[in-house]
Amino acid sequence: AAAGRRSQDIRLIALTRTRPAPYIAAAVAAGQRDFGESTLQDALTKIPVFAHAPLTWHFIGHLQSNKAKLVPGHFHWMHSLESANLARRLSQRAQDAGVLLNTLIEVNITRDPRRHGVAPDAVLPLLEALLEASLPGIALRGLMTIGPYPATQTQQRRAFAAVRTLRDDAAQRYSLPGFTELSMGMSGDYAAAIQEGSTMVRIGTALFGERDSTQ
Repeated sequence: AAAGRRSQDIRLIALTRTRPAPYIAAAVAAGQRDFGESTLQDALTKIPVFAHAPLTWHFIGHLQSNKAKLVPGHFHWMHSLESANLARRLSQRAQDAGVLLNTLIEVNITRDPRRHGVAPDAVLPLLEALLEASLPGIALRGLMTIGPYPATQTQQRRAFAAVRTLRDDAAQRYSLPGFTELSMGMSGDYAAAIQEGSTMVRIGTALFGERDSTQ
């Protein structure tokens, strides 16, 4: 409300990495439908448990190309695309599985060498290469980023605004009406992300509490 946004325009993704199935079941019972995982080994033990429920699964972690075959068919969204090679592998697997994988390019907006993602000035060249390759089975839907940390709210908003501008430039330059999504904001900075136009917030701790030392 403070940002002048409609709640229905922002998708809440519950991050359940390392959380056992009962956590997911409790969230489902409370009405949650979108869930995010970042490690395949953990996710693939839980997704089948909820095959009966109308849930949407998001893969948000770093993905090695040789494991791309495990994403289409299990996940509906891929938030961490960062190379044409990975896109080709996802495309082939999605075709084999007869599914369409919604895909976001991950932007390393802070240029932090410890983080994954594409540098801001490499986003448009990558997008152009993907469009030229015309990869069936994947739909390019927008951008994802992890905000700066530690950071003031002003620094958070500046980073998120830069990603929004990148998305807008890309959608306009390449005439992409479906390139609308911004996956930005986690438990510590989702308010700033919403203020700057996020359409997906990825929340773990604020929903489920701190992980214990064994998780």
